[in-house]
Amino acid sequence: MGGFGAQDDRVADSVQIGLTAVIVAVTDDEPRVLVVRRVDHALASTEDGVAREGDVLDDDSLEALPYGPFYPGRHRTLDAGLRGWVEEQTQLDLGYVEQLYTFGDRGRDPREQELGARVLSIGYLALAQEAKPSGAGEALWQNWYRYFPWEDWRKGKPAILTQELEPGLEEWATQADTPSEVRERFARIDATFGSEEVRWNEDRVLERYELLYEAGIVTESQRDHGLTVVMSDYSHPMVLDHRRIMATAMGRLRGKLKYRPVVFELVPPTFTLFELQKAVEAISGNLLHKQNFRRLVEKSGLVEGTGQFESRTGGRPAETYRYVRDILTERLTAGPRLPMGKR
Repeated sequence: MGGFGAQDDRVADSVQIGLTAVIVAVTDDEPRVLVVRRVDHALASTEDGVAREGDVLDDDSLEALPYGPFYPGRHRTLDAGLRGWVEEQTQLDLGYVEQLYTFGDRGRDPREQELGARVLSIGYLALAQEAKPSGAGEALWQNWYRYFPWEDWRKGKPAILTQELEPGLEEWATQADTPSEVRERFARIDATFGSEEVRWNEDRVLERYELLYEAGIVTESQRDHGLTVVMSDYSHPMVLDHRRIMATAMGRLRGKLKYRPVVFELVPPTFTLFELQKAVEAISGNLLHKQNFRRLVEKSGLVEGTGQFESRTGGRPAETYRYVRDILTERLTAGPRLPMGKR
């Protein structure tokens, strides 16, 4: 038994824990995520593409999600550690935060050999109202469709799917070694990206990104396999596996919109139903049926009218509403189901 315990100690000593935040806001009908371009901690290196403190930023500097190592002596909890790094790098205080997933695949971090440790990253999803960041991270808000342009269907099917990604996926599928593998690859493409028979599922953001990664169609795939990057996926790569972490958060948030009222974390204290609908559409990447959405929201009991009206250019004044938070303590209730409009 003593030998087994000693082996466990060696394993424990070879793990480095990181904390990564996907901070989401909705501003002017645009889903925004907070990124940093400069970091300074034990998990940072020039191999990231993110500048360390004192380095000169340039146009080739990659963006990262706010992140940093967990220090057991300094951080009372994992949550406290995450909030500390976010505050240092962005000067923002987080409100709603939930743990997403632990990312620990071997080789996910190129510094594993340098550190002599497996690098795990615990991802978190945070919802916020956009505020101007500052701090040491050179932080800025970006549209999350900058990193996933194929996920925004509000104006119809994205051109990048038809012109770039679908041909690339088809070529990858036909290059399989056996006919059965070819069929299996095409079936996976249909299941994740949709087809004539299979509806596009907006929640499957991570599955789509991972299939593009496996097919070698995203920049990170070639970079992580030590290949010279000779292609572009017509979006913006990020450091390490931060785009995979963001894809996980996007899928989680889209799914939660359908059964929990998290959207109210993304709108001001008072809002019109039109503004609420636009926030849901921005996150889901889909248009909603206006009348059905309004009816379901009003019937849910989650909002109440303020008796105040807000004028919009070109339209009649619309009543403003507020979220009735106390209702969650009175009864278990689902968030408004999303009546998706036709594409």
